[in-house]
Amino acid sequence: MADAPVTLGDVDFSTHVFSLASTALIALGKMPAPDGQPHPVDLETAKHLIDVLGMLETKTKGNLDEAEGKLLASLIYDLRVAYVDARPA
Repeated sequence: MADAPVTLGDVDFSTHVFSLASTALIALGKMPAPDGQPHPVDLETAKHLIDVLGMLETKTKGNLDEAEGKLLASLIYDLRVAYVDARPA
């Protein structure tokens, strides 16, 4: 029997931001990859994704509702801290 096709939910701003943040966390080694396996730390990819989120924050300023703005700011802050922590001393 074939596997049932995966149905993806609707995409909204928060879902997209969470997706980018999750990928950054995987690149930082703070979260397992979707297959459950640990992923090697990739600081370059993590920085790029954090920068993308920062760009989204700048470009969407004044166009997000309060919850979206707070979510984005919080994720960016947490990811920047995690990035600094992951960098070699």
